[in-house]
Amino acid sequence: MVGMAVAAEHPAASAAWFAEHLGFKIGIDLGWYVNTQHPEHPSVSLDFVQRDHESWPEASRGKAVVGTLLAFLVADVDAEFARLSATGSAIVMPLVTEPWGQRRFQVAGPDGLLVEVLQTVAPDPQWLADNGLAG
Repeated sequence: MVGMAVAAEHPAASAAWFAEHLGFKIGIDLGWYVNTQHPEHPSVSLDFVQRDHESWPEASRGKAVVGTLLAFLVADVDAEFARLSATGSAIVMPLVTEPWGQRRFQVAGPDGLLVEVLQTVAPDPQWLADNGLAG
């Protein structure tokens, strides 16, 4: 089992965003703690904990999420870009193809999270050669 916990201002609202936009299912909801899992990846959980709850580490208790990017690998990033754009989600990095072999975009998630959606693609042979990776 792999799990990630995120400090949230409103755990239920954050979990609902991932359910609505990325297909997660809400499991346990204690108000201050909400667990989600994706039906296609049942061994992975994404949990949201009230950021000022006593169970959250004291050193970061009450603080907003900063500098956190959650990445999701998908089969068709273009379809996901079209789908999330149609929902009115805030696209913070447009769809790009990177020379190292990723096609990706980023969207603003809840509670200050950035969400990257990506697909692996063939890397650019010249980029590989220029970076000493061809061979």
